[in-house]
Amino acid sequence: MGRLHFLKEKKFYLNLLIILVLCVVMLWLTFKLLDRYTRHDKVYTMPDFVGQNYYQVRHDHAKDFNFILIDSVYPKGQEPGSIYQQDPLPGSKIKKGRNVYAIIVAVTPEKTTMPNLKGIGLREAIGRIESAGLELDRLEYVDYNYKNNIVEQYYQGQPIAKGTELVKGSKIVLHVGIGQDKSNVKVPNLIGKPAEEVKRLLNLAGLNLGEVVREDNDSIQYECLIKMSPGPSSGAVKPGTYVNVWYHSSRTMDFKKEMQELLHEDSVTNVPKKTVIDTVIEKEIIETTDYEEQEEFEDEF
Repeated sequence: MGRLHFLKEKKFYLNLLIILVLCVVMLWLTFKLLDRYTRHDKVYTMPDFVGQNYYQVRHDHAKDFNFILIDSVYPKGQEPGSIYQQDPLPGSKIKKGRNVYAIIVAVTPEKTTMPNLKGIGLREAIGRIESAGLELDRLEYVDYNYKNNIVEQYYQGQPIAKGTELVKGSKIVLHVGIGQDKSNVKVPNLIGKPAEEVKRLLNLAGLNLGEVVREDNDSIQYECLIKMSPGPSSGAVKPGTYVNVWYHSSRTMDFKKEMQELLHEDSVTNVPKKTVIDTVIEKEIIETTDYEEQEEFEDEF
């Protein structure tokens, strides 16, 4: 008999068929089990967790995702412990049970050190406070021969030494020299300025921010100054004077148009006082000299 005699036997072909069928069945089962294990046919939309408390989200969605905390940051105005950034991004198509990487707002506040401000000018002191991540609370003018020089720095009512560790955002009070002549300071025209810039510009002028009135309670990024008291028309005032301000949303008012109309009405009726914005003196101030006036009072320091 030859070596290939089995090719003539039906039993060989029957066994071969059985083997092929078994291979096909095993492959089918393998792919089926693999799809079930990897959830290949189930896709979910990634929820938006940004702004929510990380630890609460991790607890509520422990069965859905595997949360991994990779970093913490110190953004201003964000709730400690809230999710600042996530990966995958919200709206991504994902599978249940995958890893979700999160960056959160630090629970412990960021620290900084108190700079030495004594003996330097007001403008430089404000810059150092901002660079250190601190906040200028108010200016208090005291008898001192050198005008606008810093006499002492305070935190929570007590003098604070250079290098003292503080939480970022802590409020600092400065005692500032009033100078030998004790002269008054000019109130800058800040009409139309963004709300977030007003306090700094007042401080640079040797003034303090007083009462704040928000007429429409919009987000601060849209609010602009619509009125101030005392205003530029009040003349010079004592250093450290508190200036009350009114804000209005730039999304609901055209500041330039509104002030031009008021100026026109005032020139026609010859009324010296303005009934809505009493701090606008002339059209030139509105359009061009607002910035120049700021430079003028900053240069005085």
